Amino acid sequence: MSIPLFHCLRLSLSAILLLVGLFCLQGASARPNILFCISDDQSYRHTGANGDPVVKTPAFDRVASEGLRFIHAFCDAPTCGPSRSAILTGQSIWRLEEAGNIHSTLPAKFATYTEELRKAGYKVGATGKAWSPGRLEPGGRTENPAGPLYEGKTIDPPFDGIRNIDYAGNFEDFMTEVDADESFCFWLGTSEPHRFYEAGSGVATGKDLSQIVVPAVFPDDELVRSDIADYLVEIEHFDTMVGRAIESLEKRGLLDNTIVVVTSDHGMPFPRAKASLYDLGSRVPLAIRWPDGIESPGRVVDSFVNLSDLAPTFLNAAGVKPPSMMSARSMMDIFSNDETTHRDAAFIAMERHDGCRAGGKGYPCRAIRTADYLYIYNFEPARWPAGSPDPTVCARAIPFGEVDSSPTKTYMMDYSNRYGVAHLAELAFGMRPREELYDIKKDPHQMNNLAGAMGYEDRQKEMRDRLRTHLADTKDPRIVGGKMDWDYYPYYGRIRTEGWKVDPKPVGRQYP
Repeated sequence: MSIPLFHCLRLSLSAILLLVGLFCLQGASARPNILFCISDDQSYRHTGANGDPVVKTPAFDRVASEGLRFIHAFCDAPTCGPSRSAILTGQSIWRLEEAGNIHSTLPAKFATYTEELRKAGYKVGATGKAWSPGRLEPGGRTENPAGPLYEGKTIDPPFDGIRNIDYAGNFEDFMTEVDADESFCFWLGTSEPHRFYEAGSGVATGKDLSQIVVPAVFPDDELVRSDIADYLVEIEHFDTMVGRAIESLEKRGLLDNTIVVVTSDHGMPFPRAKASLYDLGSRVPLAIRWPDGIESPGRVVDSFVNLSDLAPTFLNAAGVKPPSMMSARSMMDIFSNDETTHRDAAFIAMERHDGCRAGGKGYPCRAIRTADYLYIYNFEPARWPAGSPDPTVCARAIPFGEVDSSPTKTYMMDYSNRYGVAHLAELAFGMRPREELYDIKKDPHQMNNLAGAMGYEDRQKEMRDRLRTHLADTKDPRIVGGKMDWDYYPYYGRIRTEGWKVDPKPVGRQYP
Protein backbone atom coordinates (compact mmCIF):
# COMPACT_ATOMS: atom_id res chain seq x y z
CA MET A 1 0.00 0.00 0.00
CA SER A 2 1.33 3.42 -0.94
CA ILE A 3 2.01 6.09 1.71
CA PRO A 4 0.24 9.42 1.16
CA LEU A 5 2.51 12.24 0.08
CA PHE A 6 1.78 14.43 3.15
CA HIS A 7 2.94 11.53 5.43
CA CYS A 8 6.20 11.36 3.48
CA LEU A 9 6.66 15.08 3.94
CA ARG A 10 5.88 14.80 7.66
CA LEU A 11 8.40 11.94 8.05
CA SER A 12 11.02 13.87 6.14
CA LEU A 13 10.43 16.97 8.27
CA SER A 14 10.63 14.91 11.45
CA ALA A 15 13.89 13.35 10.30
CA ILE A 16 15.32 16.79 9.49
CA LEU A 17 14.29 18.16 12.89
CA LEU A 18 15.87 15.15 14.60
CA LEU A 19 19.12 15.63 12.74
CA VAL A 20 19.13 19.34 13.52
CA GLY A 21 18.48 18.60 17.18
CA LEU A 22 21.29 16.07 17.33
CA PHE A 23 23.62 18.53 15.60
CA CYS A 24 22.72 21.27 18.08
CA LEU A 25 23.32 18.96 21.04
CA GLN A 26 26.67 17.91 19.62
CA GLY A 27 27.51 21.55 19.00
CA ALA A 28 26.61 22.50 22.56
CA SER A 29 28.77 19.75 24.06
CA ALA A 30 31.60 20.60 21.67
CA ARG A 31 31.68 24.28 22.58
CA PRO A 32 35.11 25.09 23.97
CA ASN A 33 35.69 25.66 27.63
CA ILE A 34 37.78 28.67 28.64
CA LEU A 35 40.48 28.87 31.30
CA PHE A 36 41.82 32.42 31.46
CA CYS A 37 44.95 32.74 33.60
CA ILE A 38 46.19 36.26 34.35
CA SER A 39 49.09 37.37 36.54
CA ASP A 40 49.33 40.82 38.08
CA ASP A 41 52.24 43.03 36.86
CA GLN A 42 54.40 40.83 34.58
CA SER A 43 56.34 42.17 31.60
CA TYR A 44 56.66 40.33 28.29
CA ARG A 45 60.22 39.09 28.64
CA HIS A 46 59.79 37.29 31.95
CA THR A 47 58.92 33.76 30.89
CA GLY A 48 61.21 30.98 29.80
CA ALA A 49 59.65 30.79 26.35
CA ASN A 50 60.15 34.53 25.85
CA GLY A 51 63.84 34.31 26.61
CA ASP A 52 64.46 35.08 30.27
CA PRO A 53 67.43 32.93 31.40
CA VAL A 54 66.50 32.75 35.09
CA VAL A 55 62.74 32.44 35.57
CA LYS A 56 61.19 28.96 35.38
CA THR A 57 57.75 28.90 33.76
CA PRO A 58 57.04 25.35 32.55
CA ALA A 59 53.26 25.89 32.37
CA PHE A 60 53.51 29.02 30.20
CA ASP A 61 56.17 27.35 28.07
CA ARG A 62 53.97 24.30 27.53
CA VAL A 63 50.95 26.38 26.48
CA ALA A 64 53.20 28.32 24.11
CA SER A 65 54.83 25.24 22.54
CA GLU A 66 51.52 23.38 22.14
CA GLY A 67 49.56 26.42 21.00
CA LEU A 68 50.44 29.97 20.03
CA ARG A 69 53.09 32.29 21.48
CA PHE A 70 52.40 35.96 20.81
CA ILE A 71 55.45 38.22 20.66
CA HIS A 72 53.52 41.46 20.09
CA ALA A 73 50.73 41.34 22.68
CA PHE A 74 49.92 44.56 24.53
CA CYS A 75 47.58 45.49 27.33
CA ASP A 76 45.06 48.23 26.61
CA ALA A 77 46.20 50.20 29.66
CA PRO A 78 49.22 49.59 31.93
CA THR A 79 47.13 49.81 35.11
CA CYS A 80 45.13 47.03 36.79
CA GLY A 81 41.46 48.03 36.75
CA PRO A 82 41.34 49.64 33.29
CA SER A 83 43.27 46.76 31.71
CA ARG A 84 40.90 44.20 33.22
CA SER A 85 37.88 46.26 32.18
CA ALA A 86 39.15 46.29 28.59
CA ILE A 87 39.71 42.53 28.67
CA LEU A 88 36.19 41.86 29.94
CA THR A 89 34.37 44.30 27.66
CA GLY A 90 36.41 44.03 24.47
CA GLN A 91 36.69 47.82 24.36
CA SER A 92 39.43 50.43 24.62
CA ILE A 93 39.47 52.26 27.95
CA TRP A 94 38.49 55.62 26.42
CA ARG A 95 35.11 54.07 25.58
CA LEU A 96 34.44 52.91 29.17
CA GLU A 97 33.88 56.16 31.11
CA GLU A 98 34.76 55.57 34.83
CA ALA A 99 36.36 52.23 34.01
CA GLY A 100 39.18 54.11 32.30
CA ASN A 101 40.48 54.87 35.82
CA ILE A 102 41.89 52.53 38.45
CA HIS A 103 40.06 52.41 41.83
CA SER A 104 36.83 53.21 40.02
CA THR A 105 33.94 51.07 38.78
CA LEU A 106 32.80 49.21 35.66
CA PRO A 107 29.33 50.47 34.69
CA ALA A 108 26.82 47.68 34.12
CA LYS A 109 25.81 49.13 30.75
CA PHE A 110 29.06 47.80 29.29
CA ALA A 111 28.58 44.16 28.25
CA THR A 112 31.24 41.62 29.23
CA TYR A 113 32.16 38.35 27.56
CA THR A 114 31.43 36.54 30.84
CA GLU A 115 27.86 37.81 30.89
CA GLU A 116 27.31 36.89 27.27
CA LEU A 117 28.68 33.38 27.81
CA ARG A 118 26.50 32.91 30.86
CA LYS A 119 23.44 33.85 28.77
CA ALA A 120 24.54 31.17 26.29
CA GLY A 121 24.56 28.51 29.01
CA TYR A 122 28.17 28.60 30.19
CA LYS A 123 29.02 28.14 33.85
CA VAL A 124 31.21 31.08 34.89
CA GLY A 125 33.54 31.53 37.85
CA ALA A 126 36.68 33.25 39.07
CA THR A 127 39.29 33.14 41.80
CA GLY A 128 41.90 35.52 43.19
CA LYS A 129 42.29 38.91 41.56
CA ALA A 130 39.44 39.24 39.10
CA TRP A 131 38.08 42.66 38.11
CA SER A 132 39.89 44.88 40.60
CA PRO A 133 40.56 47.27 42.27
CA GLY A 134 37.46 49.39 42.66
CA ARG A 135 33.83 49.28 43.78
CA LEU A 136 31.08 47.43 41.94
CA GLU A 137 27.99 49.08 43.44
CA PRO A 138 28.44 52.57 41.92
CA GLY A 139 28.46 50.92 38.50
CA GLY A 140 25.23 49.06 39.16
CA ARG A 141 26.83 45.63 39.67
CA THR A 142 26.46 43.25 42.59
CA GLU A 143 28.85 40.53 41.40
CA ASN A 144 32.42 40.67 40.13
CA PRO A 145 32.28 40.99 36.32
CA ALA A 146 34.78 38.13 35.94
CA GLY A 147 32.29 35.79 37.61
CA PRO A 148 31.25 34.47 41.02
CA LEU A 149 34.34 34.19 43.23
CA TYR A 150 35.66 30.87 44.54
CA GLU A 151 37.85 31.57 47.57
CA GLY A 152 37.57 28.61 49.92
CA LYS A 153 40.98 26.98 49.47
CA THR A 154 44.14 28.39 51.06
CA ILE A 155 47.84 27.54 51.25
CA ASP A 156 50.78 28.32 53.48
CA PRO A 157 52.66 30.85 51.29
CA PRO A 158 56.36 30.15 50.70
CA PHE A 159 57.29 33.83 51.20
CA ASP A 160 55.82 37.02 52.58
CA GLY A 161 54.09 39.00 49.86
CA ILE A 162 52.55 35.88 48.29
CA ARG A 163 48.88 35.56 49.15
CA ASN A 164 47.54 32.49 50.92
CA ILE A 165 44.92 31.85 48.23
CA ASP A 166 45.09 28.42 46.62
CA TYR A 167 44.06 29.62 43.17
CA ALA A 168 44.33 26.18 41.56
CA GLY A 169 42.51 24.56 44.47
CA ASN A 170 39.63 27.00 44.01
CA PHE A 171 39.52 26.14 40.31
CA GLU A 172 39.25 22.48 41.35
CA ASP A 173 36.30 23.36 43.58
CA PHE A 174 34.66 25.16 40.66
CA MET A 175 35.15 22.13 38.42
CA THR A 176 33.32 19.86 40.87
CA GLU A 177 30.21 21.98 40.20
CA VAL A 178 30.43 21.78 36.40
CA ASP A 179 27.99 19.26 34.90
CA ALA A 180 29.27 16.71 32.39
CA ASP A 181 27.41 18.38 29.51
CA GLU A 182 28.13 21.94 30.62
CA SER A 183 30.68 24.31 29.09
CA PHE A 184 32.57 26.59 31.46
CA CYS A 185 34.55 29.81 31.56
CA PHE A 186 36.90 30.41 34.50
CA TRP A 187 39.12 33.38 35.40
CA LEU A 188 42.22 32.37 37.39
CA GLY A 189 43.82 35.62 38.51
CA THR A 190 46.74 35.76 40.90
CA SER A 191 47.88 38.82 42.81
CA GLU A 192 51.45 37.81 42.08
CA PRO A 193 53.87 39.30 41.06
CA HIS A 194 52.28 42.51 42.40
CA ARG A 195 54.37 44.08 45.15
CA PHE A 196 55.40 43.68 47.88
CA TYR A 197 58.11 40.96 47.77
CA GLU A 198 60.02 39.29 50.55
CA ALA A 199 63.54 40.70 50.21
CA GLY A 200 66.04 37.99 49.34
CA SER A 201 63.47 35.41 48.22
CA GLY A 202 65.14 35.21 44.82
CA VAL A 203 68.50 34.36 46.31
CA ALA A 204 66.82 31.98 48.78
CA THR A 205 65.40 29.97 45.84
CA GLY A 206 68.84 29.65 44.28
CA LYS A 207 68.71 32.37 41.66
CA ASP A 208 72.14 33.50 40.44
CA LEU A 209 72.11 37.30 40.52
CA SER A 210 74.88 37.42 37.92
CA GLN A 211 72.45 35.85 35.42
CA ILE A 212 69.66 38.39 36.00
CA VAL A 213 68.99 40.52 32.92
CA VAL A 214 68.70 44.15 34.03
CA PRO A 215 66.68 46.32 31.61
CA ALA A 216 68.69 49.29 30.36
CA VAL A 217 66.34 51.75 32.09
CA PHE A 218 67.44 50.47 35.55
CA PRO A 219 70.85 50.88 37.21
CA ASP A 220 72.84 47.64 37.08
CA ASP A 221 73.37 47.22 40.80
CA GLU A 222 73.21 44.11 43.01
CA LEU A 223 70.27 45.60 44.91
CA VAL A 224 68.33 45.99 41.64
CA ARG A 225 69.29 42.49 40.53
CA SER A 226 68.02 41.08 43.81
CA ASP A 227 64.77 43.06 43.45
CA ILE A 228 64.22 41.56 40.00
CA ALA A 229 65.01 38.07 41.32
CA ASP A 230 62.37 38.48 44.03
CA TYR A 231 59.88 39.52 41.34
CA LEU A 232 60.71 36.38 39.33
CA VAL A 233 59.91 34.20 42.36
CA GLU A 234 56.33 35.46 42.32
CA ILE A 235 56.01 34.85 38.57
CA GLU A 236 57.03 31.26 39.25
CA HIS A 237 54.29 31.01 41.90
CA PHE A 238 51.72 32.12 39.31
CA ASP A 239 53.06 29.60 36.82
CA THR A 240 52.80 26.79 39.37
CA MET A 241 49.12 27.58 39.86
CA VAL A 242 48.55 27.55 36.09
CA GLY A 243 50.28 24.18 35.85
CA ARG A 244 48.07 22.68 38.54
CA ALA A 245 44.94 24.00 36.83
CA ILE A 246 46.05 22.44 33.55
CA GLU A 247 46.62 19.12 35.33
CA SER A 248 43.07 19.31 36.69
CA LEU A 249 41.71 19.65 33.16
CA GLU A 250 43.95 16.89 31.88
CA LYS A 251 42.80 14.35 34.45
CA ARG A 252 39.19 15.10 33.48
CA GLY A 253 39.90 14.68 29.77
CA LEU A 254 38.87 18.29 29.08
CA LEU A 255 42.18 19.89 28.21
CA ASP A 256 42.10 19.66 24.43
CA ASN A 257 38.70 21.33 24.11
CA THR A 258 39.61 24.11 26.53
CA ILE A 259 40.99 27.44 25.38
CA VAL A 260 43.82 28.00 27.86
CA VAL A 261 45.11 31.57 27.93
CA VAL A 262 48.11 32.67 30.00
CA THR A 263 48.93 36.38 30.18
CA SER A 264 49.28 39.40 32.50
CA ASP A 265 47.30 42.58 32.93
CA HIS A 266 50.35 44.84 32.28
CA GLY A 267 54.06 45.17 32.96
CA MET A 268 56.35 44.88 35.97
CA PRO A 269 56.02 47.16 39.05
CA PHE A 270 59.26 49.04 38.50
CA PRO A 271 60.10 52.61 37.41
CA ARG A 272 59.30 53.44 33.74
CA ALA A 273 57.34 50.20 33.51
CA LYS A 274 53.90 49.75 35.12
CA ALA A 275 51.71 52.87 34.65
CA SER A 276 53.69 53.92 31.57
CA LEU A 277 53.12 53.30 27.86
CA TYR A 278 56.65 52.03 27.23
CA ASP A 279 57.17 48.34 26.49
CA LEU A 280 58.08 47.42 30.07
CA GLY A 281 54.66 48.70 31.08
CA SER A 282 52.46 47.62 28.20
CA ARG A 283 53.97 44.62 26.39
CA VAL A 284 52.80 41.41 28.04
CA PRO A 285 53.33 37.66 27.72
CA LEU A 286 50.53 35.85 25.92
CA ALA A 287 50.20 32.15 25.08
CA ILE A 288 47.03 30.37 23.96
CA ARG A 289 46.45 26.62 23.69
CA TRP A 290 43.41 25.01 22.06
CA PRO A 291 44.20 21.86 20.02
CA ASP A 292 40.58 21.51 18.86
CA GLY A 293 40.53 25.03 17.42
CA ILE A 294 44.07 26.14 16.50
CA GLU A 295 45.56 25.21 13.17
CA SER A 296 49.29 24.43 13.07
CA PRO A 297 49.97 24.74 16.81
CA GLY A 298 53.46 25.63 17.94
CA ARG A 299 53.47 28.85 15.91
CA VAL A 300 55.06 32.10 17.01
CA VAL A 301 52.60 34.89 16.18
CA ASP A 302 54.15 38.25 15.32
CA SER A 303 50.82 39.97 14.61
CA PHE A 304 49.98 42.82 16.99
CA VAL A 305 47.09 42.21 19.37
CA ASN A 306 45.58 43.97 22.37
CA LEU A 307 44.23 41.97 25.30
CA SER A 308 40.78 43.43 24.62
CA ASP A 309 40.77 41.22 21.49
CA LEU A 310 40.22 38.22 23.78
CA ALA A 311 36.56 39.08 24.54
CA PRO A 312 35.23 38.78 20.96
CA THR A 313 37.56 35.81 20.43
CA PHE A 314 36.02 33.87 23.31
CA LEU A 315 32.51 34.69 22.10
CA ASN A 316 33.21 33.74 18.49
CA ALA A 317 34.80 30.47 19.58
CA ALA A 318 31.65 29.69 21.59
CA GLY A 319 29.38 30.51 18.66
CA VAL A 320 28.07 33.65 20.36
CA LYS A 321 27.80 36.90 18.44
CA PRO A 322 29.74 39.67 20.21
CA PRO A 323 27.65 42.70 21.21
CA SER A 324 27.96 45.58 18.76
CA MET A 325 29.59 47.77 21.44
CA MET A 326 32.67 45.52 21.48
CA SER A 327 35.18 47.40 19.35
CA ALA A 328 38.08 44.93 19.64
CA ARG A 329 38.88 42.38 16.97
CA SER A 330 38.49 38.61 17.28
CA MET A 331 41.61 36.49 16.87
CA MET A 332 39.81 33.55 15.29
CA ASP A 333 41.57 34.24 11.99
CA ILE A 334 44.92 33.90 13.79
CA PHE A 335 43.72 30.60 15.27
CA SER A 336 42.86 29.32 11.79
CA ASN A 337 46.20 30.59 10.43
CA ASP A 338 44.31 32.61 7.84
CA GLU A 339 44.47 36.30 8.73
CA THR A 340 42.18 38.33 6.53
CA THR A 341 43.81 41.66 7.36
CA HIS A 342 47.35 42.20 8.59
CA ARG A 343 47.60 43.33 12.21
CA ASP A 344 50.54 45.69 12.40
CA ALA A 345 49.80 47.93 15.38
CA ALA A 346 48.60 47.96 18.97
CA PHE A 347 47.02 50.90 20.79
CA ILE A 348 47.58 51.73 24.45
CA ALA A 349 46.16 54.40 26.76
CA MET A 350 46.30 55.89 30.24
CA GLU A 351 44.00 58.17 32.14
CA ARG A 352 44.09 58.32 35.94
CA HIS A 353 46.19 55.77 37.79
CA ASP A 354 46.42 56.62 41.50
CA GLY A 355 46.01 60.34 40.83
CA CYS A 356 49.24 61.35 42.54
CA ARG A 357 49.13 64.95 41.38
CA ALA A 358 47.50 68.11 42.71
CA GLY A 359 43.74 67.58 42.78
CA GLY A 360 44.09 63.83 42.16
CA LYS A 361 44.39 64.31 38.42
CA GLY A 362 45.67 61.75 35.96
CA TYR A 363 48.19 61.74 33.14
CA PRO A 364 46.16 61.26 29.96
CA CYS A 365 48.13 59.81 27.08
CA ARG A 366 47.69 57.55 24.07
CA ALA A 367 50.16 55.45 22.08
CA ILE A 368 50.53 53.42 18.92
CA ARG A 369 53.13 50.65 18.82
CA THR A 370 54.29 49.05 15.55
CA ALA A 371 57.20 46.75 14.79
CA ASP A 372 59.44 49.74 14.12
CA TYR A 373 58.19 52.63 16.27
CA LEU A 374 56.46 53.65 19.46
CA TYR A 375 54.66 56.99 19.29
CA ILE A 376 53.12 58.57 22.41
CA TYR A 377 50.93 61.66 22.67
CA ASN A 378 50.75 63.23 26.14
CA PHE A 379 47.68 65.45 26.50
CA GLU A 380 48.86 67.19 29.68
CA PRO A 381 52.67 67.47 29.49
CA ALA A 382 52.75 70.06 32.30
CA ARG A 383 51.77 67.33 34.78
CA TRP A 384 54.19 64.93 36.44
CA PRO A 385 53.93 61.61 34.53
CA ALA A 386 55.16 59.46 37.44
CA GLY A 387 53.25 61.50 40.00
CA SER A 388 54.31 64.62 41.83
CA PRO A 389 57.51 64.61 43.93
CA ASP A 390 55.32 66.11 46.66
CA PRO A 391 53.83 63.14 48.60
CA THR A 392 51.12 65.27 50.22
CA VAL A 393 49.18 65.49 46.93
CA CYS A 394 49.23 61.71 46.41
CA ALA A 395 46.59 59.24 47.59
CA ARG A 396 49.43 56.88 48.47
CA ALA A 397 51.40 59.52 50.42
CA ILE A 398 54.63 58.78 48.56
CA PRO A 399 56.69 60.82 46.09
CA PHE A 400 56.28 59.92 42.40
CA GLY A 401 53.35 57.86 43.60
CA GLU A 402 52.36 56.37 40.25
CA VAL A 403 55.48 54.20 40.65
CA ASP A 404 55.15 51.47 43.28
CA SER A 405 57.53 51.68 46.23
CA SER A 406 60.46 49.30 45.77
CA PRO A 407 64.19 48.91 46.44
CA THR A 408 64.84 49.83 42.80
CA LYS A 409 62.79 53.02 43.02
CA THR A 410 64.41 54.04 46.31
CA TYR A 411 67.88 53.43 44.89
CA MET A 412 67.15 55.55 41.83
CA MET A 413 65.75 58.37 43.94
CA ASP A 414 68.58 58.29 46.50
CA TYR A 415 71.28 58.36 43.82
CA SER A 416 69.52 60.55 41.28
CA ASN A 417 72.58 62.85 41.11
CA ARG A 418 75.08 60.03 40.68
CA TYR A 419 76.76 59.48 37.31
CA GLY A 420 75.08 56.55 35.57
CA VAL A 421 71.87 56.93 37.56
CA ALA A 422 70.90 60.57 36.96
CA HIS A 423 69.79 60.03 33.37
CA LEU A 424 67.79 56.92 34.31
CA ALA A 425 66.11 58.73 37.20
CA GLU A 426 65.13 61.57 34.88
CA LEU A 427 63.62 59.09 32.42
CA ALA A 428 61.70 57.41 35.24
CA PHE A 429 60.48 60.41 37.22
CA GLY A 430 60.97 63.53 35.11
CA MET A 431 58.62 65.57 32.95
CA ARG A 432 57.88 64.49 29.38
CA PRO A 433 57.11 66.47 26.22
CA ARG A 434 53.79 66.39 24.41
CA GLU A 435 55.04 63.97 21.76
CA GLU A 436 57.43 61.03 22.01
CA LEU A 437 58.80 58.88 19.20
CA TYR A 438 61.11 55.90 19.62
CA ASP A 439 62.88 53.78 17.00
CA ILE A 440 62.34 50.26 18.32
CA LYS A 441 65.07 48.61 16.25
CA LYS A 442 67.76 51.09 17.33
CA ASP A 443 66.37 51.82 20.79
CA PRO A 444 64.45 48.78 22.11
CA HIS A 445 64.17 50.22 25.64
CA GLN A 446 62.72 53.54 24.36
CA MET A 447 65.28 55.85 25.96
CA ASN A 448 66.00 58.30 23.12
CA ASN A 449 63.03 60.47 22.17
CA LEU A 450 63.18 61.33 18.44
CA ALA A 451 60.12 63.58 18.34
CA GLY A 452 61.24 66.80 16.67
CA ALA A 453 64.56 65.31 15.53
CA MET A 454 65.80 66.01 12.01
CA GLY A 455 65.09 63.17 9.63
CA TYR A 456 62.09 61.88 11.59
CA GLU A 457 59.55 64.58 10.78
CA ASP A 458 57.65 62.47 8.26
CA ARG A 459 57.63 59.39 10.47
CA GLN A 460 56.39 61.42 13.43
CA LYS A 461 53.55 62.89 11.36
CA GLU A 462 52.65 59.48 9.97
CA MET A 463 52.44 57.93 13.43
CA ARG A 464 50.56 60.92 14.86
CA ASP A 465 48.01 60.82 12.05
CA ARG A 466 47.53 57.09 12.31
CA LEU A 467 46.98 57.26 16.06
CA ARG A 468 44.55 60.14 15.70
CA THR A 469 42.60 58.31 13.00
CA HIS A 470 42.23 55.24 15.19
CA LEU A 471 41.12 57.31 18.17
CA ALA A 472 38.58 59.14 16.02
CA ASP A 473 37.27 55.90 14.52
CA THR A 474 36.80 54.41 17.99
CA LYS A 475 35.25 57.63 19.34
CA ASP A 476 37.84 58.72 21.88
CA PRO A 477 36.34 61.84 23.54
CA ARG A 478 39.78 63.43 23.68
CA ILE A 479 39.70 63.54 19.88
CA VAL A 480 36.03 63.69 18.88
CA GLY A 481 34.76 65.61 21.92
CA GLY A 482 32.26 64.61 24.57
CA LYS A 483 32.42 63.71 28.23
CA MET A 484 35.98 63.67 29.59
CA ASP A 485 35.53 63.30 33.34
CA TRP A 486 38.48 61.04 34.13
CA ASP A 487 40.09 63.71 36.32
CA TYR A 488 36.87 64.04 38.33
CA TYR A 489 35.37 60.57 38.71
CA PRO A 490 35.29 59.34 42.33
CA TYR A 491 38.41 57.58 43.61
CA TYR A 492 37.48 54.48 45.61
CA GLY A 493 40.98 53.51 46.66
CA ARG A 494 42.36 53.86 50.13
CA ILE A 495 43.36 57.46 50.81
CA ARG A 496 46.58 57.50 52.81
CA THR A 497 47.02 61.25 53.20
CA GLU A 498 44.74 63.17 55.54
CA GLY A 499 42.73 65.72 53.64
CA TRP A 500 43.61 64.36 50.18
CA LYS A 501 40.72 64.54 47.76
CA VAL A 502 39.92 64.57 44.08
CA ASP A 503 39.18 68.06 42.74
CA PRO A 504 35.45 68.48 42.19
CA LYS A 505 34.33 68.83 38.62
CA PRO A 506 34.13 72.56 37.86
CA VAL A 507 30.57 73.83 37.70
CA GLY A 508 29.57 74.72 34.17
CA ARG A 509 32.53 73.04 32.55
CA GLN A 510 31.97 72.71 28.83
CA TYR A 511 33.26 69.84 26.72
CA PRO A 512 33.92 70.22 23.02
